[in-house]
Amino acid sequence: MMGVDKLMENKVGEEALKKIKVTRTKNSRIGEIDFNNLIFGKQYADHMLVAEFDGKEWKHAEILPFGPLSVSPSNAAWHYGQAIFEGIKAYKDQEGNPMIFRPYDNYARFNSSAERMGMPEVPEWLFIGGMELLIDLDRKWVPTNDGCSLYLRPFMIAADEFIGVRPSDTYKFVIINSPSGPYFNKPIKLLVQDKYIRAFPGGVGAAKAAGNYGGVMYPTMQARKQGYDQILWVDGLEFKYLQECGTMNVFAIIGNTAITPDLNQGTILAGVTRAAVMSVLEDMGLEVEERPVSIEELVKANEAGTLREVFGTGTAASVAYVQELDYKEHQIRLDPTRYEVGNELLKRLDAIRTGKAEDTHHWNYKVGTYSK
Repeated sequence: MMGVDKLMENKVGEEALKKIKVTRTKNSRIGEIDFNNLIFGKQYADHMLVAEFDGKEWKHAEILPFGPLSVSPSNAAWHYGQAIFEGIKAYKDQEGNPMIFRPYDNYARFNSSAERMGMPEVPEWLFIGGMELLIDLDRKWVPTNDGCSLYLRPFMIAADEFIGVRPSDTYKFVIINSPSGPYFNKPIKLLVQDKYIRAFPGGVGAAKAAGNYGGVMYPTMQARKQGYDQILWVDGLEFKYLQECGTMNVFAIIGNTAITPDLNQGTILAGVTRAAVMSVLEDMGLEVEERPVSIEELVKANEAGTLREVFGTGTAASVAYVQELDYKEHQIRLDPTRYEVGNELLKRLDAIRTGKAEDTHHWNYKVGTYSK
């Protein structure tokens, strides 16, 4: 794991405090929030972090009251799509202290996405340290109800005020945070897409680029008109091998084996939750396989009675149970009330993230106290 020494010692926040200006809000909005009825991504905490890249270095980093950004209509991000983001969650342990779940994995992936999109790397003091200071300042916004968390959205956009097709010279980095409930509140129905393509080898499918999500809006809308919640994406060559489940990684439990598509083609996002799920499944005694998985394999396993469970994993959704999966004339129907693996998996993940179980994998980053 990247930065494990600093993760254990919490030195990054101290470094960030020397470089980031902090301007507190004068009027907290926390009294307006019903923490018993949180909707994912609808409400935002009091503060945000903003920094600028001038072509050479990151500067003017500040935590300030949440509010609109001033961006020119000629901003290059609007026109040419240089925009990336991450999704991270913070929880409170049993003593009420905020903890960030696996932030260094998101940090590494963010900079990998930046490289693929021709954008500058964000330094550790700004990404990790800035996030820590932000959560410390907004620690009262971290929910404690079951299934709830503080969702953090770091993102970077091009900032050049220039309409010309080239990488921007300047950029803006922002972190906002949102107290959120579950992304899915019920098991989901999937349509296997055999016309549209989410990602292709050599493309940007492995990057968390904004355009990846914009491109799936139309086919997802069409699937929802047919009564489905999400699309199960497959490869663009044969429309056969599983890629992602909506905006999530996908797992199938066949017998006592957990199978998930491998990342070798560069078309699948290397999910942080995916990696955690694989470790927890192994802790549970299941064999975990990363390899090409065809939709026909799921159909045959279902017909043989060995397909036990199918679920999606991601930061926003955590673990999303699949109850229906339709592929051409094949219909797979599963009973999520009997998802023994999924239930135990989610139970163990929640226990680790909230400090109820020992963090043997060293995934939690404990937020320090800097605000006075």
